[in-house]
Amino acid sequence: MMKKELFGAGLLIAALSANSCTLAADAGKEVHSTDAVYPAVGPYSQMVQAGDTYYLSGVIPLDISGSAIQGESIEEQTHQVLRYIAQMLEAQGMTLANVVMSTVYMTDLTEFAAMNGVYGEYFAEQPPARATVGVAALPRGVRIEVSVVASR
Repeated sequence: MMKKELFGAGLLIAALSANSCTLAADAGKEVHSTDAVYPAVGPYSQMVQAGDTYYLSGVIPLDISGSAIQGESIEEQTHQVLRYIAQMLEAQGMTLANVVMSTVYMTDLTEFAAMNGVYGEYFAEQPPARATVGVAALPRGVRIEVSVVASR
C-alpha cells in the first residue's frame, strides 16, 4: 500500500512539473536571430528569450554564410566566436557584460591557456561563471564552441 501512495505522489509531482513547464512556455518564450551571424545550421534557434534571460545556442567559428571555418588557430577561432556572441547580444540591446554563464567546448584542452587569453580580453571585468569542457569533436571540425546565458 505504501508503494502505491509513493507512486501516486510521484505522479502528482510529475503532473505539477508538467504544468509548470506549460505555464513557463505560456509566459513568453521568444525566438530571436540576427543576420550579423551565420544562420542556424540545424533545427535550433540562435537565441531564445524567456523573461529577461537570453539563451544563446553554441556558436562556432564559421564565416557569415555558415559554409567555411574562420580562423585556423584556437586564438583566431575564439576571437571569431566571441565577436559573434557580442553581435548577437548587441542585436538585443545588450553587451558581453550581460553574460552570466558561458560554456566553452574545446577539442584540445592543451590549448586552454591560449583560448583563456583571448577569452579574458572579452570578459576582462566581472567575468561570467564558466564551464570549459573537453570534447572529442565539434561540428565542421572546429576547435571551439561557446554558448552563453545573458540577463538584462
